[in-house]
Amino acid sequence: MTPALLSVRFGTGLSPTIPAPEGPDEVLARLTGPDAAARAVPQPGWEPKVAEVLELVRLRKAARDDAGEEAQEAVRTATRASAEGFHRDLGRTLERAATTADGFRERLWWFWADHFAVADGSGLLRRTTVGYHEDALRPRMAGPFGDLLVAATTHPAMLTYLDQSRSVGPNSKVGRRGGGLNENLAREVLELHSLGVRGGYDQTDVRSLAELLTGLSVDRTGLTVFRENRAEPGAEVILGQSYGGDPARRSDIEAALQDIAVHPDTARHLSGKLARHFVADDPPGDLIDAMVAAWRRTDGHLREVYRAMLEHPAARDPELRKVRRPLDLLAAGMRALGLGAGLGEAGIRRIRMAATAPLARMGQDWQRPPGPQGWPEAAEAWITPQGLAARIEWAMATARDLTDPPDPRAFVEGALGPLARDATRFAAGAAETRADGVALVLAGPEFQRR
Repeated sequence: MTPALLSVRFGTGLSPTIPAPEGPDEVLARLTGPDAAARAVPQPGWEPKVAEVLELVRLRKAARDDAGEEAQEAVRTATRASAEGFHRDLGRTLERAATTADGFRERLWWFWADHFAVADGSGLLRRTTVGYHEDALRPRMAGPFGDLLVAATTHPAMLTYLDQSRSVGPNSKVGRRGGGLNENLAREVLELHSLGVRGGYDQTDVRSLAELLTGLSVDRTGLTVFRENRAEPGAEVILGQSYGGDPARRSDIEAALQDIAVHPDTARHLSGKLARHFVADDPPGDLIDAMVAAWRRTDGHLREVYRAMLEHPAARDPELRKVRRPLDLLAAGMRALGLGAGLGEAGIRRIRMAATAPLARMGQDWQRPPGPQGWPEAAEAWITPQGLAARIEWAMATARDLTDPPDPRAFVEGALGPLARDATRFAAGAAETRADGVALVLAGPEFQRR
């Protein structure tokens, strides 16, 4: 596999200044080494973000009791800071992708954030979801899938998003006085996060897992707690295995999730999803088989599953079979043009114009996936008349705003290297202006794909 193809298919694109990895071994070594991008571009985690939400709630309550200008101004200031933080989260995300030597890590971060999707919303989920991604997902992307599944499932963001705090065991102390069982989290764990919709489970397994999950809740400070008085007592049988007892314990939930993580159906569902995301919408069956074999052999150690994907012949196919999602596209454009440095701390207007607004126009609202299933994967979901028009508009606006556009003939080589077609090289060189040539490359078919 050429370094260019490796950078485009499995990374965040080519850079004129950052060397591309030479092969899968180098990609995996960077992934399992220190997280240099997170150190260089720090991102606030869940707790500081939730603290801001709770402080804004406190200020609003105070303002209701005090109509004075000082109290109202405090609310306005905190509200502006929250909105600015939302845009800066995107700026930092793109800055990491545009400046890192470890593009596979950023792509995996986006993949797992989408797999364990939680949408920006109200309450504790107002402007906080990147903190969940940072704390629960990023440190565990190259280890056992079971650890990642436990961290995501039990995180306050997921518990809030899927209403787990409202779930009460029917025979618990609280349940005997009222309240009901909520199956949302259990169903998504089995249907989306592990075994898959075609997995070997039924409604009995969903209900049993839902009963086992009772007790998981979120306290007033936004942290996960286990409330024994809401937990269903007694053992639960899930996929033929018995978990729990009386009293109920959080450790029983984690044991069940660890077993679900190594289930054969989980191995196939997740291997297929990774292959569809990184390689092709319809990946070869033997690629998925190789990844499943690695999953089964290592009990779901994700680094070895990635290795099986990276080393398979399908990964070296020079045909660019995947359409870049809007976030991928923006990151690759900034990386190719050297525009990412400092973006996380740039003015809010710049971030909005360069990132937040284009993402929305292309159909990928920042931190607002359409549901627990995350963003669609197939090309036809993104290459629509409206989406294509927005991509062309972004390419033209990005090139037009450059203070000193690069020579398009050099840019096409730096942005695409051997992946560029002769027609694209000719169009870039024949453009009337440098900005027009850069726009043609950014809007061209090769740059839209990976």
